[in-house]
Amino acid sequence: MFIEQAYKYLHDSWRYLLGFLVIFIIWQLGSIPFVLAILAKIILDGGDLSVLEDQSKLMSILDPNITLFLILLSFIIGLIGLYFWVKWIHKQPLLSLTTSRKKVDWGRIWFGFILIAGTTTVLTLADYYTNPDGYELQFQWGPFLGLLIISTLMMPLQTSFEEYLFRGYLMQGIGVMAGNRWMPLIITSVIFGGLHFFNPEVGKLGNTVMIYYIGTGLFLGIITLMDEGMELALGFHAGNNVIASLLVTADWTAFQTNSILKDVSDPSAGIDVIVPVLFIYPILLGLMAWRYNWMGWNEKLFGKVEVPPEPILDETEF
Repeated sequence: MFIEQAYKYLHDSWRYLLGFLVIFIIWQLGSIPFVLAILAKIILDGGDLSVLEDQSKLMSILDPNITLFLILLSFIIGLIGLYFWVKWIHKQPLLSLTTSRKKVDWGRIWFGFILIAGTTTVLTLADYYTNPDGYELQFQWGPFLGLLIISTLMMPLQTSFEEYLFRGYLMQGIGVMAGNRWMPLIITSVIFGGLHFFNPEVGKLGNTVMIYYIGTGLFLGIITLMDEGMELALGFHAGNNVIASLLVTADWTAFQTNSILKDVSDPSAGIDVIVPVLFIYPILLGLMAWRYNWMGWNEKLFGKVEVPPEPILDETEF
């Protein structure tokens, strides 16, 4: 069982509580190169530092590819910090934080990736052809190839950091502390969504868009618990971000990229929030459940976390 994996290693509550704080700080320190680059650009151009207060303008100061690279770099630094904290403080191998299987199932990762990548591509193209006035074609080979390299190499690491932090580290840690499965599912989803509160999308669309972020966290948490591992969530999250960054950007999004299309429509938080959470996610969840023959929904989502009779520290090497 996925959450019970934590009992094989050092799982004191303080390790998780302190770990989340330390990992979060390391992640934020990873933003220093981006901040320094922004400051240098403003000063050299003789600009006004007050632009730092406007996040949407902040994202357009540097070249989009450089901005994306530096933002993703902070997540990679956070991932490195998480890896060493788990290794040194919990004495836990990365495999047991990833899955309850004997080895990582790459087939599941690719299935999650292809499922959301295909869905996003079809829905985006359908919207483009039915509402062409809402988009602007901005494709340029040079900038796009740079984006393609950055997105395919770095974005899966960015999404992996978020998955390992929320659906891995905190899911196991809160599960061990709470002794059940529903509490880590709810708490990690709310925290995951809450950390997106300062995204420019929230400022543009309003607080209603938080339903989408929390709903996405809930979806990723459900597939992790039902599948007893993070492989599907890792692939799904990576596929969602990579394809989205390549297909469409907008002036009000967190990632402003050299994508193929630019959304120039007047956005609203209505249908864009309701459709994914209430319709698309349940359909994708059903497809995953059918493919992997998930059973015991009540137990896996709401049951107790079983404590092994004699938890023994497993010193398996990473």
